[in-house]
Amino acid sequence: MTFAQILVILIVAIPLLFVALNRLRVDIGALIIAAGLGLAQFAGMGILGAANTPGDAVKAISGLGQPVVVTLFSLFIITRSLDVTGVTRLIARRLLAVGGKSEMRLILLFTAATALLSLVMNNLAAGALMLPSALEAARRTGIRPSKLLIPVAYGSLLGGAATYFTTANIIASNLLLTANPPQTPLGIFDFTPTGGLIALAGIAFLALFGKRLLPNRAPTEEQLMVRHTSSDLEDMYQLGERLWEVRVLPNTPLAGARLGDTGIGDRLGLTVAAIWRGHQALFAPPDSQIINTGDLLLIVGREERVSQLVALGAVIGREPPVGHISDRGVSLIEVILAPHSRVEGRTLRELDFRRNFGFTAVALLRGSRSYRTDVGSFKLTPGDSLLMVGSPDQLRRLRNNADFIVLEPDASDQPIQKRRAILTGLILVAAIGLSVAGFPVFLAMLIGAILLIVTGLLSMEDAYRAMEWRAIFLIAGMYSVSVAMVQTGLATLIGNGVLTIVSPLGPLGLAAGSYLLTAVLTQFMGGQVTALVTGPIAISAAISMNTSPQAMAVAAAIGCSAAFLTPIAHPVNILVMGPGNYRFSDFLRAGLWLTVLSFIFLMLGMILFWGL
Repeated sequence: MTFAQILVILIVAIPLLFVALNRLRVDIGALIIAAGLGLAQFAGMGILGAANTPGDAVKAISGLGQPVVVTLFSLFIITRSLDVTGVTRLIARRLLAVGGKSEMRLILLFTAATALLSLVMNNLAAGALMLPSALEAARRTGIRPSKLLIPVAYGSLLGGAATYFTTANIIASNLLLTANPPQTPLGIFDFTPTGGLIALAGIAFLALFGKRLLPNRAPTEEQLMVRHTSSDLEDMYQLGERLWEVRVLPNTPLAGARLGDTGIGDRLGLTVAAIWRGHQALFAPPDSQIINTGDLLLIVGREERVSQLVALGAVIGREPPVGHISDRGVSLIEVILAPHSRVEGRTLRELDFRRNFGFTAVALLRGSRSYRTDVGSFKLTPGDSLLMVGSPDQLRRLRNNADFIVLEPDASDQPIQKRRAILTGLILVAAIGLSVAGFPVFLAMLIGAILLIVTGLLSMEDAYRAMEWRAIFLIAGMYSVSVAMVQTGLATLIGNGVLTIVSPLGPLGLAAGSYLLTAVLTQFMGGQVTALVTGPIAISAAISMNTSPQAMAVAAAIGCSAAFLTPIAHPVNILVMGPGNYRFSDFLRAGLWLTVLSFIFLMLGMILFWGL
């Protein structure tokens, strides 16, 4: 073993040891490793490039530009849009309808659902799609997220083992064409029998033993923060007591009039929270809004004042005694005065609040009393909190104003925004379709994310807020490890050594060695790089032994999907680490058993389907 190889082992092992002992954050550990490898290359050692080429030290940060990083942040944007439009809530509700509050059933459902998605889409995309739904299910049931998020990650890996469309599987198939002599590549369904057997066994294992093996980590501080839903806010402000539906009749003074000219706000002190016009809802309508015949006005205020609208040609009705306006898509926020606010002593009407910020106050909470009439005429005092209605698209201006603090509610009670959800879904399906057709995954997902932003389905501010920087920096930092292991020959040294030991055991022993070697290297190098290292070695050994090189390619590729032991083994593990509040060692407990189980069923598949 050369000095460069020993140095790589030390640079990688020492930070990871501190990570495993919970003395160091895993993303910080990855960045330290990248910096250490870069320094060694800059000092003239051949770690990331040829010796005495200090310029190759830039490869230490080359992970930031890798396709997987682009894919990851694009998926953060896409899943944020799915979350905002309610798609992830819908998935969570459907799974909860079957799983109820049973931890075992929910583990089974989330593992199986993610595995099924992974059969037709990128593993990372499948995990990213199911992650918000799992968090939603955890919030609704009280089950800790740590019990549901590893099943999402492992489900995507198990499903990926059974499909041709996993990156490592495609690489393994292509390596057969470049073998000496060239071999027949694998077909689309060649991974399904063996990989499917492993996937079914893994799903069943997690369902039966996951409750005991999965960590029971306390949620993060952010997850522990209780955010009220819009329905909760309606109850807190007693909004239901003063809610009225006002129908505009034809040929009456209200029909065709500007809202500001009707006197509903200025003269009667009432608030028009929304106007329903057929299937369209107009939230916090401006004074310039024209009222049409048949419009349904949602008004907040006292009964004796609302009844005066009858003279203007309106039919008055109450909201149903059960339910909330939030169920109909009304988006509420809570706004409080910031310390030392410059608006103290002024009214919302004086501030022209609705025109300047696009939100209308429907209630004011002062002390323990709620005021729902003439809200715009109250002089604001410290401690006041306002319940407001308006379009989420207008939030940026209000958030950026130092005089107010905006508290956004939990959106779990909001209905699905069908049009926006359908468009988001179509963009995601198109991106997946392009990926399946051979278009680069990172480019397809990036285009999808850009389309969501330029079409207005998601704001750029929401896109920035969707980023999980911990995952991005972890992947970017650890990529340099793969470069160093390949450059120094450390990966090949380990690979040749292992396969030399197992080759005398015959074809089945070679398959076992190919899987085990690949699975171990994958924990630190990632499946895509590992496939390029171990695949050629396994295929060449199979040709020399006159056994099936296709079987060895399958064994090595499935080893790349056995990324169960460490969070850095696959981007989908990194994706769930922060939301699940996992430690480095949490993946080892369930992952070790799953790796052994996968090995057993791989051997069974090699015997049953490949005749070894």
